Amino acid sequence: MNDQEILVRLKQGDENTLDLLYKQHYRMMVKLILKNNGSEEEAKDIYQEALIILWQRARDPEFILTSKISTYLYSVCLNLWRKELERKKRFSHEVNDGVEIMDMDRDERIKIINNCIQKLGDTCRDILTYYYFDRLSMVEIAEKMGFANSDTSKTKKYKCKKELDLLVKSLYKESDFLD
Repeated sequence: MNDQEILVRLKQGDENTLDLLYKQHYRMMVKLILKNNGSEEEAKDIYQEALIILWQRARDPEFILTSKISTYLYSVCLNLWRKELERKKRFSHEVNDGVEIMDMDRDERIKIINNCIQKLGDTCRDILTYYYFDRLSMVEIAEKMGFANSDTSKTKKYKCKKELDLLVKSLYKESDFLD
């Protein structure tokens, strides 16, 4: 079965074709994720998500596939995995480079951080909000803020984060965070 036949069957809602695709490209997608610091379980999740995306796109009458299905799935998996790595990286940064507030309720921590962010200047407030709450990439922040590039966003985010840390430490004592 060629790619066009597969697409026609997907448009018709043929789930057997989806199963066929799953089996046909599974090893390639798992290798991609494993090669990029993922586990087989994560690879399965990413690949299933990619197949769902293909399934949904194929059912859109305006969708035109401009590459082989395997290439399309590979690029979707790669993009999904990059987003997952970025999400993990952000989470670890929040845990590792944030103010250590282990015993506090999450909502209370967010309230304190928001309160302190509101006391920063407009630029820092926007950068930190975009990064930590809106989860924008450095490139997206650079575009929104009118910076020259993502390196400028990174530098400014670092300086703003330091300013936020100092503000939190000046306004709150460690005992404020313990029950």
